[in-house]
Amino acid sequence: MLLIDCPHCGPRAEIEFHCGGQAHVVRPGVEVEDADWERYLFVRANPKGAHLERWVHLHGCGRWFNVVRHTVSDEIERVYPMGEAPPGGTAA
Repeated sequence: MLLIDCPHCGPRAEIEFHCGGQAHVVRPGVEVEDADWERYLFVRANPKGAHLERWVHLHGCGRWFNVVRHTVSDEIERVYPMGEAPPGGTAA
C-alpha cells in the first residue's frame, strides 16, 4: 500500500485517495479536428519510470494535487499542488 503525503492533510494511506490519471494534459480548444479530441480523450503516456499524475484526497479534504510516481517501484517521488508547473526534467 502507498503512503501518500497529501499537501493539505499530511501522510495518509492510499485507500483514502483516487488517481485521476495523467497530469498536465491540455484540453484542446472548441474548434479542433476529431483526431485532436481523440488524442485528448484516449491517448496517455505510459512511461517506465517517473509519471505525472493527478490525485484527489477523496476520503479527506477532497482537494486535488499532483504526484510524481515511479511506475516500476510505485515510489512517490514528489507531491505538489495543482496549478504548479511540473518539476524540471520530468516527462509528462
